Amino acid sequence: MTDQLGALTTIFTEFYYWVTVVLMFLIHVGFCMYEVGASRYKHHQHTLMKNTMLIPLVTVTWFLFGWWIYWAFPTGPGLAPSIMNESTALITDDSAFSATYYKATSELMAINLGDHISGVFWAAFLLFSWTAASIVSGAIIERITTFAFGILAIAIGSVFWVIDAAWGWHFDGWMLKLLGYHDAYASGVIHAIAGGFALGVLMVLGPRIGKFSSSGEPRNIGPRNPWLVTIGLFLIYTGFWGFYAACNIPIFDLGPEYGMEGISYWTATNIYVTPTTLSGITFNFLMSLSGGLLAGYWIAKGDPFWTYSSGLAGIICASAGNDLYHPIQAMVIGMIGVVISYKLHYFVERKFKIDDAVGAVAVHGYAGFIGLVICGFVLNGYPSSGYSVGAMWDGTTYATINPLGQFLGAIIMFVVLGLIPGYIIAKVLHGMGKLRIPRDVEIAGLDYEIMETAKKDERAVSSATR
Repeated sequence: MTDQLGALTTIFTEFYYWVTVVLMFLIHVGFCMYEVGASRYKHHQHTLMKNTMLIPLVTVTWFLFGWWIYWAFPTGPGLAPSIMNESTALITDDSAFSATYYKATSELMAINLGDHISGVFWAAFLLFSWTAASIVSGAIIERITTFAFGILAIAIGSVFWVIDAAWGWHFDGWMLKLLGYHDAYASGVIHAIAGGFALGVLMVLGPRIGKFSSSGEPRNIGPRNPWLVTIGLFLIYTGFWGFYAACNIPIFDLGPEYGMEGISYWTATNIYVTPTTLSGITFNFLMSLSGGLLAGYWIAKGDPFWTYSSGLAGIICASAGNDLYHPIQAMVIGMIGVVISYKLHYFVERKFKIDDAVGAVAVHGYAGFIGLVICGFVLNGYPSSGYSVGAMWDGTTYATINPLGQFLGAIIMFVVLGLIPGYIIAKVLHGMGKLRIPRDVEIAGLDYEIMETAKKDERAVSSATR
């Protein structure tokens, strides 16, 4: 860093993303508490261990290939020309923009003192990966094998959501250019895809024993610890502040990017390099949360589980356009998303006998899908990205936000990259006999199996030492 202003900008950006990672860690803590509160006592230890082990599984695979996917495939299978060059890179190296996005050092084990951004930006995206895997985790509790969940966590956390992020979140993504896709705070990029993936798995996994009566009527298996559910969801709300902040670039000079040579215009931007402010998204975050809570309380007739979950669904539904919405729009959109998602959840449950244990498909998948579609109508004609302004260096222009593009984007997120891969992977695991726990283990409880295995190991060690 050669000058004081450049050093301050770089170090501020580094600390900014580091703080978002710390806050987003609370999302994972919240998911752990939420799922344990929703599960029955005999499955608590397994539920916690499942959520714990996704951390190393997704982190290591994200390091090995997930991050590479994000930077390697934004243009899809050659659908749109790339605009990436040294002036468009987001990761800084020695205070200068560089096209070598992940060049941390030439020696594997050394710290590169010239790079202050790669690690924290990598970690922010990693926490998004954990969130995607955790969304799937809640829907399938009490009947999935640990092995199967590990495979599914790696698939959604380090492969499929990363592909959709490269296509629809990357500033060079083909969906932005051709469809006018806009999803500033990940209604689709994380939530719709994870909800769709979970639905695909549930179609193969089947319901928990006792969920449906002999006549096919669904039974309510409510949360066993409402206190943990409440605290867990409030922790997720808290972590979402970090989630929203991590979807922004804290300080960026838009002058050169918007063709204003010799003029600097420093501002915060969203992930598409469109100007925004933390102040503006604070309005919209709180209004969409409030709209969701109000609608959830009303539609669920005061049911605590759905009321708290609906707060999250309200945020997710409005997230696609919360960088541009008016606060009242954010509130109303959150309310609409909650009502539709709640109705869809029970329709799918009754019609198709889908047992989503915590309503994850509704809260994340349906709400995310609906939010993308609504965004296309409300923001029709707005720039999909900061790069929508004027012509690109190669003469390419970005499509503006539009209803058809958002609907097609929602299909790609929820169905193409979510439901279909989830279904196929679950089918393969089922064919191998590795997807679902045995009936007697499910009845006795997964924790009973864990304790029995531990006792057998203890007896084996004891006999070997005699």
